Amino acid sequence: MTDPYGQTTTDDRADEAPVYTVGGGGDWDELAAEVSALGAERIVVNMGPQHPSTHGVLRLVLELDGETVREARAGIGFLHTGIEKNMEYRTWTQGTTFCTRMDYLTPIFNEAAYCLGVEKLLGITDQIPQRANDIRVLMMELNRIGSHLICLATGGMELGATTIMTIGFRERERILRFFEAVTGLRMNHAYVRPGGVAQDVLPEHLDLLEAELPALRKGIHEMELLLLENPVFKGRTVDVGYLSLSGCMALGVTGPILRSTGLPHDLRKSDPYCGYETYDFDVVTRRDADAYSRVVIRFDEMWQSLRIAEQAVERLRASHGEPVMVADRKIAWPAQLSVGADGQGNSLDHIREIMGESMEGLIHHFKLVTEGFRVPPGQAYAAIESPKGELGVHVVSDGGTRPWRAHFRDPSFHNLQAASALAEGGLVADVIVAVASIDPVMGGVDR
Repeated sequence: MTDPYGQTTTDDRADEAPVYTVGGGGDWDELAAEVSALGAERIVVNMGPQHPSTHGVLRLVLELDGETVREARAGIGFLHTGIEKNMEYRTWTQGTTFCTRMDYLTPIFNEAAYCLGVEKLLGITDQIPQRANDIRVLMMELNRIGSHLICLATGGMELGATTIMTIGFRERERILRFFEAVTGLRMNHAYVRPGGVAQDVLPEHLDLLEAELPALRKGIHEMELLLLENPVFKGRTVDVGYLSLSGCMALGVTGPILRSTGLPHDLRKSDPYCGYETYDFDVVTRRDADAYSRVVIRFDEMWQSLRIAEQAVERLRASHGEPVMVADRKIAWPAQLSVGADGQGNSLDHIREIMGESMEGLIHHFKLVTEGFRVPPGQAYAAIESPKGELGVHVVSDGGTRPWRAHFRDPSFHNLQAASALAEGGLVADVIVAVASIDPVMGGVDR
């Protein structure tokens, strides 16, 4: 053996087993032992838990044979927000301010699922005003578009398509401006409340939305033109991250991943809520079960969401002035008056009413804010179709003013089980595509 300087040397390790050097903590020693037992030169590396290309603080442990992924394991728990436990120490209404922060790209869906569960326990599901349901549908479908835009924008950026990132965030801003006008906040709104919504959607809000919709349509189409027939993008996504229907069923995977196998499963159709059965829209499917199919499905779902949103706007214009909160004043958070001039506090009209005109209103407001309403003992499960799949909530009451337990079936948590199946057998670069096609948000996983 010759060293770099031309001198002949002997290597004492030539006849020994390969040397694997690992560091850190956790399960590294165990993984290294497994690699050594294989008798092949494979490398175990961490992808994450830093944020870039992992869609949050997700750790992927990859076992590589050259650039081929032989084994992939998803490690979660690095964010650990403790949202579900915190909800046990707040009133039922205050729970919305916690769950809205789970999947922070779909706050309206988190709130809606939770409130539907609470309303089941209260037995007031059929008492929710129609206008409140129409508002919920409008806000959820706009939120669905915003979530898909971020999925496509960040996924494109990770493949080098930085223009997709800028367009996606630009178009999402149009939706966030509407959300801010209605709720006072761009994200984490706590807008959907048990019994209805926090405040009404005014005609000027609908005017703002309708003024933005043509530009939003143009922006979504612009993204389609840049991606869908791009040979580089198709080369990176077609036949990558394959997962069959049987694989989805075995792992409990839902949402665009499941619909990319050809199964038209959508809770808005199969188990309607908030009056979705009265809206005209289609469930979009594909049959190739790969990352490219999921991209196409998300684009098509945005067009369907725009169809639903336009129907909801038409209904809201026709029902202006109708209530947006259940009639029972012992449950209903004051909701008929808009937010204040600062965009967050109560409006002057509302303060004037409860402080100077309605003693009963002041009493109920005080009781609701300080103590909250009581929920009969029992348990309930409610599920909705979020942009990522089935989002369910299991709420348990012991008869008090706080949840005894609130547990969420977050679709990102369940869909991440497919990370190994999507990545193994592919290249390291395909891991980025596979994870992006899942569209996980770790706030919902590590709640």
